[in-house]
Amino acid sequence: MARPVLCIDSLSCCEGCGLQILNCETDLLPILEKADIGRFREGSDGDVPHYTIAFVEGSIVTPHDIEKIQELRAKTDILVALGACATHGGVNVLKNFQDPDDVGRCVYGDKRSWFPHIPARPLKAEVKVDAEIPGCPITSEEFLEAAKCLLMGKPFRPPNYPVCVDCKLADNVCLWHKGVPCLGVVTRAGCRPYLCPSAGHKCIGCRGLVDKPNAQAAKDVMAEFGLTVEEVLREFRLFQGMYDEVAKEA
Repeated sequence: MARPVLCIDSLSCCEGCGLQILNCETDLLPILEKADIGRFREGSDGDVPHYTIAFVEGSIVTPHDIEKIQELRAKTDILVALGACATHGGVNVLKNFQDPDDVGRCVYGDKRSWFPHIPARPLKAEVKVDAEIPGCPITSEEFLEAAKCLLMGKPFRPPNYPVCVDCKLADNVCLWHKGVPCLGVVTRAGCRPYLCPSAGHKCIGCRGLVDKPNAQAAKDVMAEFGLTVEEVLREFRLFQGMYDEVAKEA
């Protein structure tokens, strides 16, 4: 029986999620005992014609990104969206709220015509995605868990409850009571052991929304502390611009 073949590739992003895979270091060895790496943009040279599992980071920001993700989908059995950019557009979506000509001028100056770009969106906007690993960046621990599940033929499902649950389990004092607007009330949990509020930093929503966010609870918390709609949207748009309508409800 042929060994599974893995691919780790990138679209438009900082490639921080691929770096997190390299940060697994020796913890990758049990996976490499069961599978071969056919392509790894940050870790090896070469390529192969077909992948069992492809982990793809980055969002779709250019016409070339569309071509590349369609090509990857066509040669892959299981396609995994890796990190916030791939799962829900990530910080790249901020460009969608700006004039596209201004964006091109700011980034590329008088060479902007050389670099065509389109509104940013996640992988699932163009192709079928079989699994998602959220976060910016992902955690090495969650990647290892996902890879092991998928190699064993089991589905990988990240937690589907809000960060507030993990905060309570960690005995954290709610940052809202310290005057810090935190998006943990509607953001998908599972970022342990790097839970931002445990270090005194607010949740900025990098793992995306839970499947059924309690918009009313978010609305009540934000109203209690006097946030305006504009302030709420500013908080959500950093990582959750694709969920703008949900943010407006909250």
